[in-house]
Amino acid sequence: MERRLKHWGWGYEDQAPSATQLREAAEGIRARFGFGGEVEKPVPLEEVELRAVRLKRPSGFGDLFSDEHYERVSHALGKAYRDVVRGFYGRFENPPDLVAFPRDESEIEAVLSWAEAEGAAVIPFGGGTSVVGGVEARVGERPVVSLDLRRLDRVLEVDPASLAARIQAGATGPGLEGQLREHGLTLRHFPQSFEYSTLGGWIATRAGGHFATLETHVDDLVESVRAITPRGTWESRRLPGSGAGPSPDRLLIGSEGILGVIAEAWVRVRPRPEFKSSVSVEFGEFGQATEAIRAIAQSGLYPANCRLLDAGEAELTGAGDGSAHLLILGFESADHPVDTSMDRALEIARDHAGTPAATGRDVAPVDHGRSTDRSVDQWRGAFLLAPYLRDTFVACGVLSETFETAITWNRFEEFQATVMETARRATAEACGVPADGPGSPRVSCRLTHAYPDGAAPYFTVLAPAIRGGEVEQWDEIKAAVSEALIDAGGTITHHHAVGRDHRPWYDRQRPAPFAAALRAAKAELDPAGMLNPGVLIDPA
Repeated sequence: MERRLKHWGWGYEDQAPSATQLREAAEGIRARFGFGGEVEKPVPLEEVELRAVRLKRPSGFGDLFSDEHYERVSHALGKAYRDVVRGFYGRFENPPDLVAFPRDESEIEAVLSWAEAEGAAVIPFGGGTSVVGGVEARVGERPVVSLDLRRLDRVLEVDPASLAARIQAGATGPGLEGQLREHGLTLRHFPQSFEYSTLGGWIATRAGGHFATLETHVDDLVESVRAITPRGTWESRRLPGSGAGPSPDRLLIGSEGILGVIAEAWVRVRPRPEFKSSVSVEFGEFGQATEAIRAIAQSGLYPANCRLLDAGEAELTGAGDGSAHLLILGFESADHPVDTSMDRALEIARDHAGTPAATGRDVAPVDHGRSTDRSVDQWRGAFLLAPYLRDTFVACGVLSETFETAITWNRFEEFQATVMETARRATAEACGVPADGPGSPRVSCRLTHAYPDGAAPYFTVLAPAIRGGEVEQWDEIKAAVSEALIDAGGTITHHHAVGRDHRPWYDRQRPAPFAAALRAAKAELDPAGMLNPGVLIDPA
């Protein structure tokens, strides 16, 4: 039997913790945080009720379309907290009517043509890992087709001279990396959703990835994009750079499926790294740590990893004991040892009162992800495990959410303090608990990416959930923190995209003439307004 993903949460069905493991987790959560309830069970798939299918599955297309119960359920929601908790309770208010699984571009064209004739909306679907409502069919009474690209999963061509590869949009992170490994190459784009998300999804959402400096987003890795629109094929020319007008790729990157269905892309790849070095550095003051990161980001060293965990985040992930703020610093290269770069970065850290870990570090040729620094390995493990833990939090009555943004260095200190305080206050009010003391919300911050002109802070909230009222709690907290982000001059999203959840604040962030131009582009390419309506702009 084919291994299936959970119909409501993160990972595969066979990865769900046992009842004993959940009870132990609940006890540990209560002991550690002072909140959390008894374990509840998710509504099983066979008990999930869906609205009736509003589209008749067309004949003559073989197995291109499916109205099977599991497929409709598993394509109904993304993976935000509000999605996971609704799925847990069996609340799938907006399931697609049909799910399409094209094998090639001609079948993508067939789906678009048939759906347009039927007056249906089409929502492109990669790994379904959106945390901003990007794949949920909140389109009213309009029938919906979810267009799943999982069958388009191949590395089609490799150009070793140019260090580029042509890859289909449905290839997952592990899938494309496995194929590139055969050529001694890697894309080296590792978002937290890497295990299940796809190249097409990364491009459509401007996903942030592995590198904390320099090539921080998938934007920097794209050489050209090919997309299928309702009015023809959109393909840019492969070039290392061009000054020929606005970039056609840049309009597709971040378009979130409203202009066309990304089918494949040429992306810049690199030889697999042979030299790696990772070290953790402790700081007594958060401001000293951020000043060290700013100096490193402006030094031209360009570390692959330069991520700061505040003391609370370090304790939460097990990378520290909560007594110090922790900088995770890493360099890598396929060509040369990186010890000189690491030495200079540590010198900068020491100049800002940082204390590097006493353990050794990897400076010899390696081809694995391990480090001799325990804090580095603890952070890495927690980073990969976090999406799985959210399912456990839901079962144990814990509200968990994150907010990520970016701000320039000159405004960082005040911005970070404002958002932290807003998140703490809003969460306490929504949960009916004190803002400080036993049982109060846990609010922490980490810096995920560092630029010469600013940084990307990422805020984590853990709090007691009100059973049955989690979505309303989430809505209240989300609105308060989002208002703080925008009012203080940050971006509503650094790498999680806009979707439907960020729309109110994205509308305030973007220039009005640009919004008009985007609507015009959509009207030209998608006159029926069928592609992911409600994302980025309102449907006509």
